[in-house]
Amino acid sequence: IFDYFDVAVYHKRIRTRLPLYREWLQQAGKKYQIPWTLLAAQGYQESHWDQEARSPTGVRGIMMLTQRTAESLGVSDRTDPYQSIVGGAKYLARMIKRVPETVAEEDRLRFALVAYNVGFGHLLDARKLAVRLGKNPDIWPALKTVLPLLSQKKYYKQLKYGYARGTEPVRYVERIENYRDILEQRMDSIPAL
Repeated sequence: IFDYFDVAVYHKRIRTRLPLYREWLQQAGKKYQIPWTLLAAQGYQESHWDQEARSPTGVRGIMMLTQRTAESLGVSDRTDPYQSIVGGAKYLARMIKRVPETVAEEDRLRFALVAYNVGFGHLLDARKLAVRLGKNPDIWPALKTVLPLLSQKKYYKQLKYGYARGTEPVRYVERIENYRDILEQRMDSIPAL
């Protein structure tokens, strides 16, 4: 998933960019009961902690919110790092609450990250497809094998929400987990502002 250059850049940005946002990430994590290191890793995956980040699809800011999602969260300026971080945490918390209680706690975050990345409807479709294929829809190992099938016509045409780039949310979750692991190993070396 990672290459040497990517990891080297990440280590540098832990020292140079993360201190700018750490306090807000910690506040948002505490408010929404999400580990701040997870929010930090997600923010890095989304934007590399670049408040001016913009994707070709129009998502913007550290947490790469769509205009519609930002409005629903009360975020008036997606490029304002504080608003973006709090908005992204609030949105992830919403996704966590929507994940069925039958999903184990450790996988609830993964399922919520999938929903954040590709949409809650596609998460529902993946769970339905898992059941059809005789897999447990409540565990990450099964869901991560089913999600890529959402890009195959023979599967997505039978599902409510249709086509999805199913491999993308699997990589998204795995990268966030790897970034979080690295960050948690480096906690003592993050400079204070």
